[in-house]
Amino acid sequence: MWWREKLFEGLRALNFTKTTLKNKKEREAMNQEELDKKLKKQEILVKDEKVWSYTYEDHISSIVKQAEQKGAFDNLPGKGKPLNLDKDLSYNPEKQLYRTLANNHVLPRWIELSKEIDDLKERLKENTNTAEAADLIRTINKKVLEHNLLCPPSAQKMRVKMDF
Repeated sequence: MWWREKLFEGLRALNFTKTTLKNKKEREAMNQEELDKKLKKQEILVKDEKVWSYTYEDHISSIVKQAEQKGAFDNLPGKGKPLNLDKDLSYNPEKQLYRTLANNHVLPRWIELSKEIDDLKERLKENTNTAEAADLIRTINKKVLEHNLLCPPSAQKMRVKMDF
């Protein structure tokens, strides 16, 4: 019940702000930009209360919607072309995601990191300078840590030890 009271208070505050700021005296004292900012701030606060009280809208979705309204996605390559989707009748979102990524030549970050780690390990085998080897090992271990945070548990890698 408390969220309804908070929502009502927010709406009442918004209406009060709108009516008081519409007075001629305050409009003359305050330029239109400041008025719009103040009203927008109140509307955002009330909107947040509405979102949390009725439905859940995550932050990323709202950012994407705003970008879409501003036209950020209008000039993307491949716009209007259909995605190469699987003809399989069983719907598995994870399988569909990986297949779509693979068909469009995009790898998950942890697979790219795995390839980078393997290349760095090959460079480490060929390296004879101990200072450069120590730098390579630090770089490898940083990438291994990032890789292990992103990948499934079965694909985790071991860190490289410094034994000089």
